[in-house]
Amino acid sequence: MKQPKQRIVKVGDVAIGNALPVTFIAGPCVIESEKLYKDTARTLKKQFSKLGAKLILKASFDKANRTSIKGFRGVGMEDGLRILAEVKDELGLPIVVDVHDPSQAQPVAEVADMLQVPAFLCRQTDLLLACGRAGKPVNVKKGQFLAPWDVTNIISKIESTGNKDILLTERGTTFGYGNLVVDMRGLEIMKKTGCPVVFDCTHSVQKPGAMGTATGGDVEFVPPLARAAAAVGVSAVFFETHPDPSKALSDGPNSLPLDEAPDFVKAVMAFDRVSKELAK
Repeated sequence: MKQPKQRIVKVGDVAIGNALPVTFIAGPCVIESEKLYKDTARTLKKQFSKLGAKLILKASFDKANRTSIKGFRGVGMEDGLRILAEVKDELGLPIVVDVHDPSQAQPVAEVADMLQVPAFLCRQTDLLLACGRAGKPVNVKKGQFLAPWDVTNIISKIESTGNKDILLTERGTTFGYGNLVVDMRGLEIMKKTGCPVVFDCTHSVQKPGAMGTATGGDVEFVPPLARAAAAVGVSAVFFETHPDPSKALSDGPNSLPLDEAPDFVKAVMAFDRVSKELAK
């Protein structure tokens, strides 16, 4: 079967494509504080520089879909964008940032190198159009409720703005109540669109609402799922990491401990090299 032409998307100075060496999108779930975010970003920069791996920092200034009204949401857009601008200036790394409302797209695009649409909002037409019009690459998390072939409608909405720099992220599919499962076939199905496909290995092991007022997760399954996705062949692996996940204010149960990131990245890169060599 003839394969579609695969797109290459530039995020800052990082080229992302399904046939290119794997890129990593990593960072804490949310900006908990200026110090914690900057310290974590500096550590990630050092880790990835030693490994020769490609890194895009992820950041959220607001987590608008917390389980409980009492859940920590973040530092807000004004402080968040200031912190991110300072991190970019210091570290020279590209950054991807969540947007939850059409009004956020343009201000975020003035700082971020890529905009990210959360999974729950992947079908929100006005949000997709606003992100497309902002002129930066757009990474869309495929909703837990969405079939992989239905991403074509998401792509059409963004492309209607003239923006073709689109990434698609798999982050697990709802499996009964309070559980997710990953269908690796979805990675191949989404690659048929030509868009770079990303695998979010930390959100894929979440247990939504499992803690009553918070989401749980099985972080032990993050490494094997990431290796499996790399074996299938993806453009990037997304993961959340924290210096002490037990104290994280959001998504701690599925966040990879920061000191485990180097070994994790090395393993994923090894699987990625084999997979893409065999695919030539």
